[in-house]
This record gives sequence, C-alpha cells and structure tokens, in this order.
Amino acid sequence: MNNSEIRALNLNDLRNKLLDEKENLSKLKFSHSVTSIENPSKISKSKKLIAKIITEINYKKIKNKND
Repeated sequence: MNNSEIRALNLNDLRNKLLDEKENLSKLKFSHSVTSIENPSKISKSKKLIAKIITEINYKKIKNKND
C-alpha cells in the first residue's frame, strides 16, 4: 500500500486498516518466533506501514481540528 492509497482513505477506514495491520504484525512476529518465516523483512515492512497509517491518522485529526 503506497502513500497515495493511504491518503485516499477516510479516518474510519484508516483506523480499521491500522487494527488489521497490527493484528497481521502480531501474527508475523508469533510465526517468526515459532519457526522462521520465509521473508523476515515482512515484519519491518509491516511496521513501516503501521507508522505510515498512524502518521496519516494524526495528520487528518489535525487537519479536521483546524478546519
């Protein structure tokens, strides 16, 4: 998911996506601790996506507050 796709989502969709990604990250961490996953870089990519979503949520909150 790239930045333009994240920006296109509304606040509720972003929150839902954030919950899904956090759940996905916890599953990845668990499966990696039990047995090695094929591509461990998926964990860092998931963390980065979560950070992008949080950043966009905060931006939209500030934007809505100022409008």
